[in-house]
Amino acid sequence: MPGRDAIRGRIMTVRGPIEPAKLGATLMHEHVLWDITRPKMRGSNDQGPEISLDNVWQYNYGEISHPRNYHLEDVAVAIDEVARMRDVGGGAIVELTCGGLRPDPLGLMAVSEGTGVNIVMGCGHYVEPYQDPRNHDRSVDDFASEMIGQVMTGAWGTPVRAGMIGEIGCSAPWTALERRVMQGALIAQAETGAAINVHPGRDPDQPQEVADFIRGQGRDLDRVVISHIDRTIFDTDRLLKLADTGVTIEFDLFGQENSFYALSDIDMPNDAHRLRHIRSLIDHGHLDRVVISHDICYLTRLTRFGGHGYGHIFRNVVPMMRRRGFTDDEVDAILVRNPRRLLTFV
Repeated sequence: MPGRDAIRGRIMTVRGPIEPAKLGATLMHEHVLWDITRPKMRGSNDQGPEISLDNVWQYNYGEISHPRNYHLEDVAVAIDEVARMRDVGGGAIVELTCGGLRPDPLGLMAVSEGTGVNIVMGCGHYVEPYQDPRNHDRSVDDFASEMIGQVMTGAWGTPVRAGMIGEIGCSAPWTALERRVMQGALIAQAETGAAINVHPGRDPDQPQEVADFIRGQGRDLDRVVISHIDRTIFDTDRLLKLADTGVTIEFDLFGQENSFYALSDIDMPNDAHRLRHIRSLIDHGHLDRVVISHDICYLTRLTRFGGHGYGHIFRNVVPMMRRRGFTDDEVDAILVRNPRRLLTFV
């Protein structure tokens, strides 16, 4: 296994290590090739109707729920969608399709080669319902060894190496299996110098629970990103308390503008509300603790199926940020400097 010194100070992409200055403007949480089909739907022969202009709204609003919308294995489609992001200013994607979501490292390499976009791959395991049942019998050290190998030698039976640990799945309430995976991830982080991305459960106090747990394990929160804050925390007090721990706050549902959210009874914020929360964080000294993305994992969020695509932040959100008083330095921090810091191995 290569030594940690060989990757210290560099960023690991699916095509190999790069110097941090070459990363570019980065989306910190996306899925490019994925299968997030709900466990109860897997194996169904009923894929649902083809996605069209006649029904894309129904898919997005949850009136139609079928496996067809939840997976993408077509590398050619992925290349086209990622190239559209590149053409409006995007330079890199952190792709967090991990255990339970059927990752495709070689496919990601093909997408990166076909577009020139840097892709940083995640590793580890998603929430318990998606995990292999055999994981229940595995130890913390076994999970840690697996993730260390995914970073240092190659992931999912390929030589393609992960550049980040995560998204590590947590539910609310947090399960014993998910805690063991998290403990393994923290060991792997310490051994490799990679950062961790956390998928928190859908409870406003669960991100803080995870942060407190990590701190209680004696681990540094400086290299922990907590995802999906925009569907989890809605009040400024909780948000600032979490940011004060030192974790990075990720708003990663940009482009989801309708209030409907199928997975929980919440009022989903729009992009303007997301920017207000980010402004609150900046005003309280947390500019260096904010990253953004779209978390695309449904076909209907891709451009060819009627969605906004990976380019939405660069086409629409960055101009909105500037209209609302965000400085060039703030935009650069959120899209370039903060991702570069987190993805550089220490």
